[in-house]
Amino acid sequence: MAEIGCYCRVSTEDQSLDRQLESTQEYAEGEFGADLSDLRFYRDKSTGTNTERSDYQQMMADAEDGEIDAVVVHSISRICRSISDLERTASRLEDAGVELHIISEGLTLRPGESDPYQTALFQLLGVFAELEANMAQQRTKEGIAARQQNEDYHHGPAPLGMEKNDGLLVEGDNYHEVVSALDMVQKEELSKRKAAERLDTSRPTINRALDRADLYGL
Repeated sequence: MAEIGCYCRVSTEDQSLDRQLESTQEYAEGEFGADLSDLRFYRDKSTGTNTERSDYQQMMADAEDGEIDAVVVHSISRICRSISDLERTASRLEDAGVELHIISEGLTLRPGESDPYQTALFQLLGVFAELEANMAQQRTKEGIAARQQNEDYHHGPAPLGMEKNDGLLVEGDNYHEVVSALDMVQKEELSKRKAAERLDTSRPTINRALDRADLYGL
C-alpha cells in the first residue's frame, strides 16, 4: 500500500487542525483504502502567506524522495496562498510522480494525465486563493485606519485587544489573539462563551467587539 501524505494548516496558533485531520483521513481511507498506518500527517500553524512552513517542506522532501505517493489536502487555500505558490507546489509534485488530491474543490491532479478542464479550474482556484490573501491584508489595513479615525474611542476605555497611545487606538499585546477569536466566532467555529473564556473577558465584551468588527479589520 502506498503511503499517503495528509497536509493540514491553520493560520494561527489557537486554531484547531482537527477538522482537516479528520477530513483528509476519511478521504484517504475512502479513496485509497488506506489504513491509519498508511498515512503520514503533516501539520503547520502559521500565517501561510508563503511556503516557509516546516511540515510543508518536510512533506515536499518526502514526496521528492519517493516516500509518499499522494498528497491529500482539505482545500486549495490550505496548501497555497498565491498563484506562484500553487504552481510551484503542483509542479514539484508532478515531477516527483506524486498525485495531489484537493477534497473541497473535488480536484485530482495525476502525473502524466492531461485534463484541460481540471487544469483550468486548478489555476482559477489559485487566483481566488491569492485574492483572498490579499483581501485579508487589506482588511487589516482598513481596520487600523478605522481605529485611528474613530472618534468614539478618543475618550473612555479602549476596546478589547487594544490600548490608547496619544488618544489613538493601537494594537494591544493580545490583539492578534482577539482578532483570531472574533473571526472564528463570526464563522461559527467558536462559541461566544468559549471566546470569552479564551480571552479572559465576558460575553457582553465579545458582543461589543463584534458590533465594531471594522475596528478589527473583520
